[in-house]
Amino acid sequence: MTETTFSPLQKQQSVAEAISAEILDLLRQKELKPGDKLPPERELAEMLGVSRPSLREALRALSIMKIVEVRQGDGTYVGSLKPEELVEHLEFVFMLDNSTMLQLFEARKIVETGNVSLAAERISDEELSILRTCLEKTEHSVDDPEAFMQADIELHEIITRAARNPLLERFMASIGTLSRASRHKTTHMAGVTETAVEDHRRIVNALEAHDPQTASAAMLCHLEHVEQKYRDLVSAEQDMK
Repeated sequence: MTETTFSPLQKQQSVAEAISAEILDLLRQKELKPGDKLPPERELAEMLGVSRPSLREALRALSIMKIVEVRQGDGTYVGSLKPEELVEHLEFVFMLDNSTMLQLFEARKIVETGNVSLAAERISDEELSILRTCLEKTEHSVDDPEAFMQADIELHEIITRAARNPLLERFMASIGTLSRASRHKTTHMAGVTETAVEDHRRIVNALEAHDPQTASAAMLCHLEHVEQKYRDLVSAEQDMK
């Protein structure tokens, strides 16, 4: 590990937030890398000009997010920084922040319309058969939100794998927990499952026809339907305040 320079902090934020921000900035600048060991607690607190309790608070928060790993008796290390691990605890964010949820819809509309377009060209007969079975599961579980959610997730995962693009598949896996959190909110809303079944049917039909343009349009329509339902929910909640 190269020598990393920690600077005294400006304290407009809470001290723990400022410590976290400093460490995250060093990660962005590549001065800290996965597996690097941080200086001992007393030394790091002196470098940052903060108290040891404040430093421990910041490191606990970063540890929960899997950014650092605190090893008892050994010290604190930068984590692996694998995307799928970093998003593991972000479901809580969605429970608090509507704008984050809307950003997820935005990202899904960009990525999943591309995924399904590729899948329309590359999907196998075996995958189409599995997809049809999955579609039937959604049709039979419109009154069971939890069962519907599982079938819905499976359907989208099959499409992602059928795109035959490991990078896109990795990206979708990295936001898997976030997508599951969004579904917990939307699947229980009136009319969502019924509309989704019709949307899914159009998507699967387009995939069976190996029609990328129609498949992409059907996926976009599906995601926009769910997003609009969520926006309606947010609007109703705000009106009640």
